[in-house]
Amino acid sequence: MIVPRSRLLLWVALIVLPFSLLGAVEKSAAPFSFVLIAAMILAALLDALLGRNSLAGIELQLPLIVRMSKDRDAKIEIRIKNNSRKPRRLRLGLPFPREIHSPLEEMEVNLPKDEEWSRMTWSCQPIRRGNYRLHSSFVEGISPLGFWGIRRQLPTPSEIRVYPNLLTERKSLAALFMNRGAIGIHAQRQIGKGRDFEKLREYIPGDGYDEIHWKATAKRGRPVTKIFQVERTQEIYVIIDSSRLSSRLQPSARTLISASGVVPANMTTGETLVGETSMLERFVTAALVLGLAAEKQGDLFGLLTFSDKVGTFLRARNGNAHYNACRDALYTLQPQSVTPDFDELSSFIRLRLRRRALLVFLTALDDPLLAQSFVRNMDLICRQHLILVNMIQPPGVASLFSRPNVTSTDDIYQQLGGHLLWNNLRELEKVLKRRGVRFSLLENERMSSQLVSQYLGVKQRQLL
Repeated sequence: MIVPRSRLLLWVALIVLPFSLLGAVEKSAAPFSFVLIAAMILAALLDALLGRNSLAGIELQLPLIVRMSKDRDAKIEIRIKNNSRKPRRLRLGLPFPREIHSPLEEMEVNLPKDEEWSRMTWSCQPIRRGNYRLHSSFVEGISPLGFWGIRRQLPTPSEIRVYPNLLTERKSLAALFMNRGAIGIHAQRQIGKGRDFEKLREYIPGDGYDEIHWKATAKRGRPVTKIFQVERTQEIYVIIDSSRLSSRLQPSARTLISASGVVPANMTTGETLVGETSMLERFVTAALVLGLAAEKQGDLFGLLTFSDKVGTFLRARNGNAHYNACRDALYTLQPQSVTPDFDELSSFIRLRLRRRALLVFLTALDDPLLAQSFVRNMDLICRQHLILVNMIQPPGVASLFSRPNVTSTDDIYQQLGGHLLWNNLRELEKVLKRRGVRFSLLENERMSSQLVSQYLGVKQRQLL
């Protein structure tokens, strides 16, 4: 494709228009004007003919996979191949999707002489996690006289993977993820004697009868005692609800400044306000942070997503390769407009998870009918596994008289509605507690840190 450049328009304005007017007004100057205009047209046509090969030997290469983090600045490296090795001036354009913001619409590049390969970087910032593809790029060359721009679309297949942004969450848990080596390690008190069988030994006076291995005692003819060790490698599963319940938006604490007039303590001066995020976005971030915490503690981390059916299931393992697999399974997860099926979920857990594990549910149970279905299905798995159910506290849900800012009748009715929902969730907490299931309402901004605190509390008390 060939398009006129501003230089051609400038010369047309300087030569063609004035001399056309001169030839029309002064008859004696008509031949000279005609010759000059014809020369201009001939030069433009000749320049267009010579500029057809201005992009010959030009190739663009983008990385096959580009990994980015949501709301963080990123760069894409572009490699340009110039087979002719002549100095050239190009203009490049990348067709980014609307989920990836770039401050530049185009970029000019000067290719040096006697260099076959040139490199450049393109800055951008993704605003939504997911998987995006760039199938082609656009390049424009300049004709020898600069009158025309020759444009071409070149194939540059590239996959952009936008992962959740864990930087903010990791800052709040910096002490946990700090790699100190063997310096500064302190002994952590473990409650209980452990449940993992280690070995057998001869009976010593004072051993309890519950510690005697009766089969080995009968076989050897003398008392034999069982020795247990504290569990070091346990299975942790995060179960994420990706149904319609998780598509609801949760306002950030920073967006409530204008309504409350109080600046949150964790907001620094000059920090920009952020918008609303969905529940699923918070679930994905908290799950990955918990996976990092489990890796630091030496436990096995697994993942399960569900909506009206079970989606992704990754059995608990450890290591960087397994964590990357969990991250790849979550970064494209989007909420579905379906109702969650807790019956199928509990049957799947019952059949596939044989070993006792810590199950961390991330869901929303403010719907009474779905809450009843969830409680009914917990009876199938609560005796085998340790279950923690976590839900983001909905805005306005709090006990009556807990918020003093009441200025109108609408505020009274709003607080009454929030109190009724808070009371229903408290009743649900009592019902689940009788089944040995712990139910918690987590703050939107502090969900990851509170989730990790729950996990470390379970580890310290040897509940699993």
